[in-house]
Amino acid sequence: MADEVKDVVVVEDRRLKDLVEKSELESTKAAILLERFSDYFKVAAEWEVKAKTIVVIDASQTADMAMARIGRLELRQKRIAIEHTRKELKEQSLREGKAIDGIANVLKGVIVPIEEYLDKQEKFVEIKVAEEAVRARVEEEAQAERDRIAKEEAERQEQERIRKENERLKKEAEAKEKALAKERAKVEAEKAAAELKAKEEREVAENARLEAARKAQAEKEEIERKAREEKERVEAEKAEAERKAREERAKAEAARLEAERKAQAEKDEIERRARKEREKIEAEKAAVEERLRKEKAEAKKEKEERARLEAERQAAEIECPYCHKRFNPEEQGK
Repeated sequence: MADEVKDVVVVEDRRLKDLVEKSELESTKAAILLERFSDYFKVAAEWEVKAKTIVVIDASQTADMAMARIGRLELRQKRIAIEHTRKELKEQSLREGKAIDGIANVLKGVIVPIEEYLDKQEKFVEIKVAEEAVRARVEEEAQAERDRIAKEEAERQEQERIRKENERLKKEAEAKEKALAKERAKVEAEKAAAELKAKEEREVAENARLEAARKAQAEKEEIERKAREEKERVEAEKAEAERKAREERAKAEAARLEAERKAQAEKDEIERRARKEREKIEAEKAAVEERLRKEKAEAKKEKEERARLEAERQAAEIECPYCHKRFNPEEQGK
């Protein structure tokens, strides 16, 4: 194995020299690059050979897995040191930067595959466990998808029930509104009839008053005619006739006022009944609207709770570094 390592070191050393020569750097800087990076090539070459001897195929190969960890950590340390060296040397000039990038990329191209290989050998058990976990998670996701579809169907049916209930309530409200309009029309008709009746009673009272005045005037004329014959008797009868006329006028006025009062009272009663019915319908309408609002609020709250639980579940998921699928560690444990 020592000869194999030596051959690999020679090959990698030649690659490093070729890269430096092609960069057209001055000899001093070229020598610095060779000095700074040559040791890393040797380490990479050694582990390139050693890594091939580490092949983990069983969980009992703890020594090989431990050796893989040692190699991976050492290569990781060298890779980080190479990156630091690259950044340090690249600041010198653009041409040096191109040469450093080329060397660093070659080194990383050699080291990273070995590092990844050793990481797989080191984590043989973890990889097997992760694969089992992935299979279990896939089955859980399939069951979760079936549950989600069933839940969505239940929600769809509930939404359809709410829609039909809303339509029924809307029809009931429209029917009540029509009944209220019919009642309002009835009240208006009764009001118009009451006003017509009051007007007719006022006309009757006025006609009675006019008739009484006409009769009084006729009696007055008769009294005046007779007064020419018997002045004293006529004067007495005239006084009596005037008294009777005043009484008739007072009675007619009282009758008119009483008719107007009754008409106003009937009008007030009709308006009171109409107002009471409107208030009753408005209260029923408000109760229906409040019930609809509560049902909508409860549906919205339930939807927000489902969204919150889904967000928490997604936030708890992590990504598998191997298959790049997301799963919830807590659900895996369950």
